[in-house]
Amino acid sequence: MDQDQYKVPETGAPQSMVPVTTTVINIRSDTVVPDHIVWSLFNTVFMNWCCLGIVAFAYSVKARDRKMVGDLTGAQSFASTARCLNISALVVGIILGIISIVLLRIAFGAAYWALLQVMQERSRYH
Repeated sequence: MDQDQYKVPETGAPQSMVPVTTTVINIRSDTVVPDHIVWSLFNTVFMNWCCLGIVAFAYSVKARDRKMVGDLTGAQSFASTARCLNISALVVGIILGIISIVLLRIAFGAAYWALLQVMQERSRYH
């Protein structure tokens, strides 16, 4: 084997007189704008108190449309509004859900108590 074949040339000045050119590629980083469309759809189906879920879904669709067009500022604005509406719908839904459960528990307890009283009175007369 010839050892000159595997020799690395010494570094230094370029061997040719041709100027070295460089290429700069600017890669545009896509800013991720969440549109909260799944959250809005969940709130529309399950937590739609005061129609906040439907309004949040509409703003989420607007945010997605703005993002597809390339208007990131508009998309961020609509997405922020959709996020606030989703938070409001979720909080109101949880609070009203708890209140509904408590009121139903009280109503069923009162109905059970009244039914028990009626049955005890009937057993006394027979």
